[in-house]
Amino acid sequence: MKTTVEIQNLKCSGCESTIAKKIHNLKGVKDVSVNTNDCTVSFKYDTDDGLETVQKELTKLGYPLADDENNLGKKARSYVSCAIGRIRKS
Repeated sequence: MKTTVEIQNLKCSGCESTIAKKIHNLKGVKDVSVNTNDCTVSFKYDTDDGLETVQKELTKLGYPLADDENNLGKKARSYVSCAIGRIRKS
């Protein structure tokens, strides 16, 4: 199945890099695409819990879904994920 989810805290190419790498490494998930312009992540998954697995990973990284709670802790994690993504791109 292919789906697109809208997320929060997506700011730049550093965020994009971290999200793409982490989501791509999940079992059964492929063709990951991150769009910073509209704050979406598109991907294909072939497991029953693929969508839930991706949503949990995004929240863990600090990028909750658009309609989820976005507390200070999640925002802080997104900044850390962003910084890691920027460093790895260099």
